[in-house]
Amino acid sequence: MQLDNFKKALEKFRDKVVEESKKNLRKEGKGGGALENDLKGGEVKVTDRSLQFEIEMPYYGVFQDKGVSGVKKKYNTPYSYKTKMPPPSKLDKWTVRKGIAPRDEKGRFLSRKSLQFLIARSIFYNGIKPSLFFTKPFEKYAKGLPKELEQAFALDTEAFLEFTTKQQLNG
Repeated sequence: MQLDNFKKALEKFRDKVVEESKKNLRKEGKGGGALENDLKGGEVKVTDRSLQFEIEMPYYGVFQDKGVSGVKKKYNTPYSYKTKMPPPSKLDKWTVRKGIAPRDEKGRFLSRKSLQFLIARSIFYNGIKPSLFFTKPFEKYAKGLPKELEQAFALDTEAFLEFTTKQQLNG
């Protein structure tokens, strides 16, 4: 039995979640970067015994969504910094893209390495506040999903019965 309507309902759910997640990133000022650009819907697979769909995003998207507790500031999240700071070098492109170039008390620009270290230390102490940019749309659209899947399955069953009946009449 073909489950085309069922598959389309899952694709619609996946696409709504991705679209709203990207919108949430832009609203929070985190849009335009790799996280938004690499957030996309993957393949939808419907078989006799399972259904599966993928939503792809960079690995750190989970930390942006769920947050990370710092050493000093805690959030309701399963992730936390304990002994290791985030690698300062990973902040280089981000600081350049954001145009962050602070000066010291004499008016001289801080070196990029110093700036990266200070930001990494701040993240280590204060953590990353949960944004729920992905969790909120996923939960929002998941609430209506069972009804949509039920309707789609009914349409697929109806089409299958029509096809079977025609085959028997013409057979």
